[in-house]
Order: sequence, then structure tokens, then C-alpha cells
Amino acid sequence: MLREHLKNYKIILASGSPRRQQFFRDLDIDFEVRLKEVEEIYPPNLTEEDITDYLSVLKSDAFEGELQPNDLLITSDTIVWFKGKALGKPKDYDDAFQMLQSLSDATHKVFTSVCFRTSSKIETLYEVTSVTFNAISDEAITYYLENYKPYDKAGAYGIQEWLGCIAVSRIEGSYANVMGMPIDKVWQYLFNFGK
Repeated sequence: MLREHLKNYKIILASGSPRRQQFFRDLDIDFEVRLKEVEEIYPPNLTEEDITDYLSVLKSDAFEGELQPNDLLITSDTIVWFKGKALGKPKDYDDAFQMLQSLSDATHKVFTSVCFRTSSKIETLYEVTSVTFNAISDEAITYYLENYKPYDKAGAYGIQEWLGCIAVSRIEGSYANVMGMPIDKVWQYLFNFGK
């Protein structure tokens, strides 16, 4: 359905995330993955969706001047926001362990922003989801980190993995957003874009 709407455009997903790539395959559209290394640094005064908006645009800036008139570049960024602080991807095992200990028996927010860039314009959208964890034992955290190695995930967890099964007691908002992309909003944007 979407493929027909977008037949005149080349969709470029600039993300190495296997989950985001799977979402785009699930949309049943033709797209290519194009990656560039970007240092994900943002001004310290930014909070919540301002951080993910900034970083998703920053990632798209790396392609400025390269896009053809029929190209549509999509970049994205996700953070976990907890107690006034952004939790990105953990640096190492100890960092991941500390993150999960802090999220145990508490509620955090997950923000994802998606940036759409053509050769002539740029637009962003974002989604926020509230996630509540049960108390998680150190033993469970150790098991999860050793077996699932979630070092490429904001907040050191994937909601679709083992930890999501045993730890999430409540979720308000988009489940897909916690996985790294509010794919329903992306679909709506692309559907309208192709008209």
C-alpha cells in the first residue's frame, strides 16, 4: 500500500539499528540503509524530546548536500529519561548494570524523535512513552546483561527481550516507540508524504 504512494521517492534509512530496519521491512516499502558516523553530542541545557529532536537532526545533517530531489532521508534517536537525566546507550557492563538498577521499581519515559529530510526541507516528529518496571533483582540484571548484551540500546534494555517480559509492569503510549521508533506515526507521515 505504502510502496505505491512512495514509488517516486528513494527512501533512505540512516540507522544501523536492526529493530528500526525491521520496522521498515514490516512497512513493506523499498528502502536502502545508508550509514554515517556521527558523534552524538548535544547542548547540556536540552531536556526530553529536545535532546532526541536535536540528535535526529544532527544525524541527518551529515547527509546535507548529498540528497537528490527524489530522496527522503530518515534519521532517528531514542533516549530513556529518568529523574531529570537522559540515559543513552551504556558505555560498558558496569554502566548498564547501574542503569538497570536505577530503573528498577520505578517509572521512566522513553523519547524517540524521527527526522525526515529531503533536498529542500526538514521535518521532525517525536513520541513519548511511559514505562514502569517491577523491582529487578541484581541476579536478574546480571543474567540479562550476560545473555542479551544490550549495549546498543538506550537505557540498557530492549522491551522486546527477556527483561521486558519479566520487568515491565505498566506501559502508557506506544510500545514500538520503546523499541526505537513510533512506527505508526512514521507510517502516517510517509502515507501523507507520498500523496
